[in-house]
Amino acid sequence: MKKTILLAGVFLMSLTGFAQDADALVGVWEPGHGKAKVKIDQIDDKFYGKIVWLKEPNDPATDKPKLDKNNPDESMRDVPLRGYRILKDFQYKGDGVWEDGTIYDPEKGETYDCVITMKDDNTLDIRGYIGVKTFGRSDTWRRLKMKKK
Repeated sequence: MKKTILLAGVFLMSLTGFAQDADALVGVWEPGHGKAKVKIDQIDDKFYGKIVWLKEPNDPATDKPKLDKNNPDESMRDVPLRGYRILKDFQYKGDGVWEDGTIYDPEKGETYDCVITMKDDNTLDIRGYIGVKTFGRSDTWRRLKMKKK
């Protein structure tokens, strides 16, 4: 009986640790190019990231918010980039790795398979690829410290 209770306790503690590791991705991150800030949130058991800040939020030609003008879906070309969800459907796989998601590049209008690897508490390796991870491109994202109000 004592063994069963002990094993159940160890199992529950391991689940708690698993959830805490998965939550490490939640926060605001800056891609390597510095042109945007992306807020990553957890919705149910998946992780999503949306653009919350743009270095140049307005289109210089119109002085209106930048739109997703390169989207291959013409119906999406009038959608503002700020607020646009560029990371979708990531699941935590353990050991600081989130997979099975996609990343959208609004500059090219392309969506890629993607894997996110946490290098440390404040650094992500974001690797987008088509088909095989080996033939992809990586970027380093840095966590932003949020100012307290």
